[in-house]
Formats: sequence, C-alpha cells, structure tokens
Amino acid sequence: MSRASVVYPVIIGALSILLWTLLNQPSQLPPWPDTIQGFSFNPMQRHHNPREGDQPTPEEIDSDLALLQGKSHSVRTYTVEGNLAEVPALAAKHGLNVALGAWIGADEETNEAEIERLLEVYRNNERNVVRVLIGNEAILRGDVPVKRLTEYLAYAQEHLQIPISTAEPWHIWLKYPQLAEQVDFIAVHLLPYWENLDVDFSIEFIHDKMEELQETFPDKPIVITEVGWPSRGPTRGGAKASMANEARFLRNFLAMAEEEDYTYYVMEAFDQPWKTDIEGSAGDAWGVWDANRQLKFPLTAPVERIPQWRILAGLCVALAIIFTAFLFRDSKGLDHKGRGFLTLLAFAISTGIVWIIYQFTQRYLDASMLITAVILTLSVLGIAAVVLAEAHEWAEAQWRRDFPRTPKRLEPSDYKPKVSVHVPCYNEPPEMMIETLNALAAMSYPDFEVIVIDNNTKDPNVWKPVQRHCEEVLGERFRFYHVDPCEGFKAGALNFALEHTADDVDVIAVIDSDYLVDPSWLDETIPAFENPKMAIVQAPQDYHDGDESLFKAMINAEYQGFFHIGMVTRNERNAIIQHGTMTMVRAKVLRDVDGWAQWCITEDSELGLRIFMLGYEATYIPRSYGQGVMPDTFLNYKKQRFRWAYGAILIMRHHLSSLLGLNKTELTRGQRYHFLAGWLPWVADGINLFFNLAAITWSALILLWPDRFAAPEYIFSILPLTFFVFKISKMFFLYRGRLRSGLRQTLASGVAGLALSHTIGRAFLSGMVNSKIGFFRTPKLTGNSRILQALNEVREELLFAIAFLLSAGAFLAGIHNGSLLANASAIDVKMWCAVMAVQSIPFMASVAMSLISAMPHLPASLVGVMPPINRAHDDAPAQHSRHPGPPGQ
Repeated sequence: MSRASVVYPVIIGALSILLWTLLNQPSQLPPWPDTIQGFSFNPMQRHHNPREGDQPTPEEIDSDLALLQGKSHSVRTYTVEGNLAEVPALAAKHGLNVALGAWIGADEETNEAEIERLLEVYRNNERNVVRVLIGNEAILRGDVPVKRLTEYLAYAQEHLQIPISTAEPWHIWLKYPQLAEQVDFIAVHLLPYWENLDVDFSIEFIHDKMEELQETFPDKPIVITEVGWPSRGPTRGGAKASMANEARFLRNFLAMAEEEDYTYYVMEAFDQPWKTDIEGSAGDAWGVWDANRQLKFPLTAPVERIPQWRILAGLCVALAIIFTAFLFRDSKGLDHKGRGFLTLLAFAISTGIVWIIYQFTQRYLDASMLITAVILTLSVLGIAAVVLAEAHEWAEAQWRRDFPRTPKRLEPSDYKPKVSVHVPCYNEPPEMMIETLNALAAMSYPDFEVIVIDNNTKDPNVWKPVQRHCEEVLGERFRFYHVDPCEGFKAGALNFALEHTADDVDVIAVIDSDYLVDPSWLDETIPAFENPKMAIVQAPQDYHDGDESLFKAMINAEYQGFFHIGMVTRNERNAIIQHGTMTMVRAKVLRDVDGWAQWCITEDSELGLRIFMLGYEATYIPRSYGQGVMPDTFLNYKKQRFRWAYGAILIMRHHLSSLLGLNKTELTRGQRYHFLAGWLPWVADGINLFFNLAAITWSALILLWPDRFAAPEYIFSILPLTFFVFKISKMFFLYRGRLRSGLRQTLASGVAGLALSHTIGRAFLSGMVNSKIGFFRTPKLTGNSRILQALNEVREELLFAIAFLLSAGAFLAGIHNGSLLANASAIDVKMWCAVMAVQSIPFMASVAMSLISAMPHLPASLVGVMPPINRAHDDAPAQHSRHPGPPGQ
C-alpha cells in the first residue's frame, strides 16, 4: 500500500470531523423556566389518528398530564369530543388549569353539539377551566363565515361567566376587527415558521405583531394561544425547521415572554404524527416532547445543531475508509491526484448516505413512510455504487501513470502460426462483401485462410456473386459457405465456420462483413499469442465513415469513449469485453469451451467471460487495424445498443453466481469487479425507467390535486440531479483530457450517449424477464417523409420528453402563482421542477438524434470529426461508399 493511500484518507477524514465539529458548535441560549404558562395539549399517541376515529384512553391522557405536572401552569385543548372531555378533570388532579376548546368545522349540527358538550364539561369543571375558545382557525380555513362564528360566541357568552374567545392567526384579527367585539380577549396564533421567517428574526416578529394587536385592540387582553417552531419539515423561505431551531426559538421566546409579561401556550407539548395528513411533513414535529414522550432538546444546557453528530461523523469516516480501501485495493498505478479525487468522493458519498439515512431515522415511520425509506435507501446505495464504479474508471483513465498491459503496438516477431479468419454475413450487399474480402486478401501475413459463412440469405443474387468472387478471384485461401437453414444467428454461423476450420489452425480471427482491415493486422497482433496463456487478442472497433454526416460524427464520438477509455482501463486487470469483430481467439481454447454460445445475443462478450473463467489472459491493443461502417439511422443505432445491453443482462443473469464468486472459477477479483461494475450504469438506466414513470405520475397528481399531493422533499431530488451532473462531468473531463476532443465533439458525444438511455433501460427490463429475443435487421426507409418517420421511430422518447417538459413548465407556473406551495416548500418544488427538466434531457436528445439522422446532408464539420486514435497507418484503406443499411450482424 502506498503512502498516499493512507495519508489522503487520514487528512480528509480529519477535515471531515473538523467540519462536523464547526457546524455543530453549541449555542448558548436562555434557560427554559422551571414552569411555563401553558402548553397546547393534544394527548393523541403515536399510533392514533383522530381523523379515523382514534381516541386516547383516559389512562393515556392522565399519563401525559402527569408528565406536564410542575412544568406548566395550564394546558389548552381543542375539542371536547370523546375522551378528550375528560382532560379538565384529569388536569385538576395534577394542578393544571385548562383553556377549554370547542372545535368548529363546516357542519352546523356538529358545531352546535360540540358547544353543548363544552358547556356541560365546563359546568363539571369550573374550578380549573380558566378560559374558553370557541373554534380554532375556523375563519382561516373558511369553515364558517365571521357572522356565524360571532353567533356561536354570543351563545357561549350567554351560558358562561368566563373569558371567551376564538383562536385565529394575527392577520385574521386585523382583517376582521369586528370579530373582536364578540370576544373577551384576543386569542392569537403567532407561528413565524409559516411566515417564512428566519428563526433569528422570529422573536422580533412576535414582538412587533403583539404591539400591533395591542394598538389595534387596546381594550382587549391578548393571549398567544399558539407559539412554536417545528423540529423537522420543509424549508420555507428563511424558515428552516430543525431541532436546534425549535430550541433556539422557544428558549428565546420564553425569555422575551417573561420580560414582556405575555400570556401564552407553547405549540405544543407532544409531537402529533397524524397531523402530516393535514399540515405536511412539518405537522408532526411541533412538540417539545416527541411522540414517544422523549424530550427533544436540552432545556438549560447549550444546544447543538445535531446532537448525534459525533456518531454520524464516525459513521461517515468509517464508511469512507471502507470505500477508499475498496477503490485503492488494486490501483498501484494511480497518482496522488487520482487518489485524492477518489478519497474526496468517497467521503462525500459516505456523508450523503449517512445524512439521508439519518434524516429518515428522525421521522415517524408508518407503513408508507417505511416503504419510502427503504426505496430511498436502496436508491442511495445503488447510485453510490454506480458513482464509485464510474469514478474509479474516471480516476484511472485520467490520473493513472502508465498502462503496462496495454501496448500501443507489439514488437515484430518471427512467430507466425496459421490463422483462420471467419467472416459471417447475412443478406449483405455483395459489393460490400467483395471489398471486405479484397482487403483481407491484401494482408501481408504469410499463413492464413478465410472462411465466409453466409447464413440464411434467401436471394441467390445476394450471395452467389460473393461465392464466385471467392472461387474465381481470391483462390484457395478463401472458402465460401452458404448455409440455409443455419440456427443460432451469428453464433451459429461462427460455430459452423469453426467446424470447417483447418486442423492446423492455431488462431481464429473474426471480423464483421463491413470491415476493411489493414494489411498489417495479423503481422502486428499475432505476436501476442507467443504467451501460452494468451487466449484473446482484441483490437478496437473503428469506422471510416465518421465524416459523412453530422449524425455519424456524433455517434463516432460516442463510440470512442468505450474503445479508448473503458477498454484500456479494463485491460490492466485482464478484464476486457471481447467484441465480435477485430478479435482473435486461440483455436484450442475456443474448442475447449465448446465454441460460441448460441443462446446469447452477444456471443462475443459471453465467450470472453467463459475464457476468463478458465484462467486465460486477454490483451487489448488500442490501435485501429480495421474500419467498418456505422449505423445510418438513429433506429439502427438504438437497435445496436439494445442488443449490446440486452445481451449483457443475459450474460449477467447466466453467470451471476460466478461473477459473485459463488462458483469456483479462475476469475480474479478485478475481473469480477469490472464485469459487474461495467454493467451497473445499464442497470441504473433500467431502474431509471421506473423512476421516470413514477415521477410523471406523481407530478400529474400534484398538478391535479395540489391540496392533497405535494412535491417530494428536496432530499429525493438531490439524487437524480447529482447523478446526472456526475455523469456529464465525467464525460466532459475524460473526452477533453484523454481523447483530446474539442468542446463540440464532447457535447456531441454526450448528446449521442444520453439519447440511448431509454433504449438501454428497455433492454435491461427485457433482459430481466425475457431471454428469447434474437437478432433483428433494420428496416429500410419507406416512402414516407424522413422527418415524420424519424419522429415515429422515437415516439416513446417524444412522449416522455413532452410529459417532462410540460411538468417542468407547470411547476414553474405553480411556483410563480404559489398554487403548489401549500403543502411543500419553495425549495422542494424548485428542486422537483429541476428534476423534471433534467429527466427530459435524454429524451430530447433521442428526438434530436433521430431528426439529425434523417438529415444526412448535415455536415460532420458542425461538430468536427474526432481525431484519429492510433490507426495502423496514415495511408489506411481508402474510404468506400457503403450500403444504405447497417451491417447485418
């Protein structure tokens, strides 16, 4: 282990702990009085929901009142329904006075019955009921008009000889001053959190509003019947809900209330989880005690922002050390910048994981919330795994000092074993095939044969010209077979070729039917097989038509990232992905593993994995020895990537136990890591498809019923936004740094890659539930408008893009007019709006790429052609005019 592997985690770990310490410096606050004037009192237990008819038992009420004995002079109630009518009698046992409340709603008959019950309760408990409140925010909610409420108040005054009022926020009293004529005192709610005020300005706000009310109603006593701050909930403007802010607000308020001689009831004694249904996520967190009757913050000692910060900091450091140990386990060539980058990222991810899980531990988890917590936790861990895997590739590609297993070219050698080149084809244009075979015939290697396998082509006018060319022009080195029927698609054709390969062949080479190979291909790559453990020698896929159009220039830029970044880093751990073209396999090994797997749509990658399981080596030579043609349309491009991703999922399912190390194979840890980590982004795209559907559905519910559904808390939005930013940043830095691409080429690659996200997601889902999808050919363009056809070919992506953009626009409008802020904070809505906008980008990229592919006249110069990556010769084979469709295999 290098010194940097120890020094960086120690330094950043120390900085992390220092940051936790600085953010949690204790706040010195006025001490809580031994006994306060009053609490808003609701004895509902954690499992109760009065909206469903739940009621606390008299024993539970008595237990709560016993807890408040000696700590408060009085309690304020809201209703006399059911067992709550017992509060005054039980309170008297504990020396507590009562401000007795009657709930006023929209139903007149219920209201009248409630008032009658209140009168009865008062008559039975006159000695400790000190005031009465008819209604709680009934005018604010619009349940009753002011006139009707004053009639209720007048009726109560006729029957009671005790101060009577109704409780409303300050602005309702100022808006309806006539209401004060019917009450004996002003019962006001002062809750600065709902006013979007910073906690440090909230005490001044209360003082100002009290002065304003006193000036407006000089002859009326003022009682603050609700005053408090939630310990948890969405941020509203400058108002941040937290335990520390609740303690800060209440302890400062109580000090001011004593100085100003206010009469008040602290909102509230105990957390009420059921209130989330009516007040959102802050509704359950106003208690001084939590729902389990545990004190939430110190009453006299200094207050820390996060009392458990020492435990959280320790967990962050421990988790980060685990991450860095995993990332550094096999990174000898990584320089100090790379190690610093990975260490910093590991600490950032571990802190995010700990913080998100901590946030959920502070909530009251009912069944739905528990499911949400599990889903979010799994999402966090999944995204963390993908980010760490991609960060590891990023660090190795950008900051690795050397790549000893990846030579740019091999030294010349006298080792010249016989090679059999296999060229499978299906329904390919004969002109293209003849050019491919002519290029093979021009190779300088002394000892090779070529087997052409045309499988299942029906039209003899397609395959017979190729057969004649082999027999009459190319000679005995070239053998042509037309096989119909031939099962197993490309793998079946290759297995047929293997059966007809000469006995003295040592190496099997495979190229696609559209590839023009360099004459030096075999001369410069065969020497790798002098190593008896070497079973696979792979050269990159490359293309000679990248300058034909804007579309091809863009997808060519996207291809380069894998073939000249990902494959190079994988090669250092003998973990390359074998391709079906420009690949060579030791013949004996290929026969030992029973040839190509006909059950798998990506038989090339599957073969490579099976060979690794036997302990053989492979090498990747990042030097182009042949160039083919790229798909001409976006539909072809999507089908190609669907096949790659779908096949990868099938391989993962088939060999998962071996990849996890459960089966005994010769796979190394590095190989298992690269195969699993390399497929993680595709798995993430599959899961993201579910997220997209859920996000659109939830957004529609929010927009249709904003009073019942709210934007998710920002903690949900951070995950997809962070993941998107990371992916874009990785692509930008690696393309600019490793591939020397310009800004336009980098952006082109990003657009092309993002355009495939939906296709890869669908491939993942298909691979998880279906293993029977076979090869498919791309249909030729019909007589319809190219533009209309291009849009039709991305109709799913277009619908997703429209849905996300409409949602984002609607959320922006909702922020502007405030219609979506009733149950969610502005930051929550804005973050969700950003998620909608970001999630639309891959779908818009798909539509853009399809339209661009329908306009082949757009020049590649609009983005520029990627710089050639280490081609075998500057005088590579001349570019040829190719067939209008993609290669068939």
